[in-house]
Amino acid sequence: MLIKKKMPMRLCLGCQEMKPKRELIRVVKNQEGVIAIDFKGKKPGRGAYICNQLACFQKARKAKRLERAFESAIDPMVYEILEEELSKQHD
Repeated sequence: MLIKKKMPMRLCLGCQEMKPKRELIRVVKNQEGVIAIDFKGKKPGRGAYICNQLACFQKARKAKRLERAFESAIDPMVYEILEEELSKQHD
């Protein structure tokens, strides 16, 4: 008998849909308050998730959902890196 492994679900900050964790990009804030992109999903700290679609990212940025999730301002450089990575994936 095969045992089905439970897939963790996370909420995308852009489209507000529950999706499997592996399909999303994690943005993490560590204890020092540094916000970074965690493509492997292994960095320690508070995480927030975004779909790997540019439209979802733009919705989350416009509504300032990352700022709300981390309860702090976000460096524009983090947004630029994330947008650059998402645009690379869709080229």
